[in-house]
Amino acid sequence: MKISLKRAAHAGIAIGTVVGLAACGSSSKPSSTTSTTSGTSNVSISATSFTSDFSAMAQLKGLASSGKGLIGVLLPDTTTSARYESFDRPYLVKAFQAAGLTSAQFKVDNAQGSASTMQTQAEADITQGASVLLVDALDSGSGAAIEANATAKGVKVIDYDRLTKGGAAGRVYVSFDNVTVGKLIGQGEIDCISAWNVSKPNILVMDGDPTDNNATLFAQGYNGVLKPKFDDGSYVKVGEPAGTWTPSIAATTFDQQYTAHPNINAVITPNDDNANAVISSLQKLNIPAKKFPTTGQDASLSGLQNILKGYQCGTVYKAIYQEAQASVALALYLRAGQTPPAALVNGTTKDPTANTDVPSVLLTPVWVTTSNMASTVVKDGAVKASDLCITAVAAACTAAGIS
Repeated sequence: MKISLKRAAHAGIAIGTVVGLAACGSSSKPSSTTSTTSGTSNVSISATSFTSDFSAMAQLKGLASSGKGLIGVLLPDTTTSARYESFDRPYLVKAFQAAGLTSAQFKVDNAQGSASTMQTQAEADITQGASVLLVDALDSGSGAAIEANATAKGVKVIDYDRLTKGGAAGRVYVSFDNVTVGKLIGQGEIDCISAWNVSKPNILVMDGDPTDNNATLFAQGYNGVLKPKFDDGSYVKVGEPAGTWTPSIAATTFDQQYTAHPNINAVITPNDDNANAVISSLQKLNIPAKKFPTTGQDASLSGLQNILKGYQCGTVYKAIYQEAQASVALALYLRAGQTPPAALVNGTTKDPTANTDVPSVLLTPVWVTTSNMASTVVKDGAVKASDLCITAVAAACTAAGIS
C-alpha cells in the first residue's frame, strides 16, 4: 500500500472533474494555493495552514456563505480510542463555527461501534439535506455501502482519518501520512532500545485491526524500519500475531505470546490504548521502568503518562485540530461546488480494493517523547499540564519542563 506525497496533477484533475459535474458547469479552476472563484478570492489554504488558534478557518467564511446543504460527520466509536469524543468532535465543531457555519448547517454523530447505527445516521443526514458527508467508517464494507448510497443521492463524500477500501469514486481522503506514522513508531522503538540498553532485542510486533487500512499502513511503516535489524540479526522478530484495536484483546494476545516466548523484551504497540494494556501486564510481572520498550500513537493522557513513567518510549502525535480543520475546509469547498486547491489536496493514497489512487490531504505527524512533550502536546493544549502531571509523574514533568 502506497501513499504518494507528490503534488499529483491527476489528483487535482480527478477532484475537478467530480466537482465540476456536481456544480453543473462551474467555471472554477484548480489552483496551487488560491481559489479565484466567488467567495474564495484572496484565500490561501494549504495542508500546512492549520494552527491551534483556528485562525485559518476565518478565511473560509465567504466560501461557507456560498455553499448549500448540511455537512454531516460520522464518527465510529468511543472504545478503540478516546480521541473521537475528547478531540475530534470538539475540534470539528470549533472549525465549523470558526468558518461561520451555524449549528443547523453541520452535524456530528458517533455510531458507538455499530455499523447499522452509522448507516442510520448517514441516512438521517441525507434526509435533512446533507450535501457532504465526512465518514470515519467502522469497517470498509459498511463504509463503502454508506458512501455508495450517499453518492447515488448526489452527496459528496470525504473519508475522514481512515480510508474506506472500495469506497465511492470521487471521494477525497483526509488523514495523517500513515506510513510515516508507522516509520516514527519503528524508529522510536530502535532509539528506545538503544537508550534503555536492551540487549539482544526480541521483539513482538503487535498490529492494529487488519480491517482498518490505517493499521496496514502503520505496519508497512514500522516493519519497513525494523526489517534491516531483523535481517542482519541484531534484532529477533518473535512474532506478529493477528491485530486488534481492542485493548483487552491486545492484553490477552500479549499475555499468550509472553507465556509462549518469555524471551520477549520489547514490543511494537500501534497505539497508546493497546500499549497501556500491555504495560499493565508488564507491571503485573514486576518488570521495572526503562527495561521493556513499548510504543504508541494518539498522544493520549495515559500514553503521555506512561512515557513520563518510563514504560512507553514515545507516542505519535497527530494534531487532531489540524485534521479537523483540513476536513472542514475541504468539506466547505465541496459544499460550494468548488475545486479544492492543490496545496490542500496534496497527495494520493492507494485504495487496494478499488485499485485507484484517492486524492488526499496528508498531514504530518510528530514523534513525542519527554524531550519535546512540553513544546508539542502541552503547548498545543492537546493535554492540560494539570491533568498530565499527577503525583506519580510530577517529578518527571518537572524534569521535562512541563508546568
